[in-house]
Amino acid sequence: MKNEDFSKHRKGKREYLNDKKTMNLMRDLTAYFEKTVEIPRIMHGNRQSIETLISEEALLLAKYLRSERRKWIPRITIPNYSENANNKQRALYFDA
Repeated sequence: MKNEDFSKHRKGKREYLNDKKTMNLMRDLTAYFEKTVEIPRIMHGNRQSIETLISEEALLLAKYLRSERRKWIPRITIPNYSENANNKQRALYFDA
């Protein structure tokens, strides 16, 4: 760990990775994004990689923000971490 000054009043620690650790991190990150999930694709199919899911959700959000779609209902649920939630999941819902 190396101590660094990020700004006049903000100090922090940063760890620099060597080439081997960097390659291992990139390999593992790529493998993670290539995993498939059971969420239907926009056009066809019932499975897709996480990378494709993120791209499709960004496209649907962009269409909603440009008023090309009246609704945007994400296909990804967000866990509710409050104590009273009883491990239920909630989904975002945007309506124009």
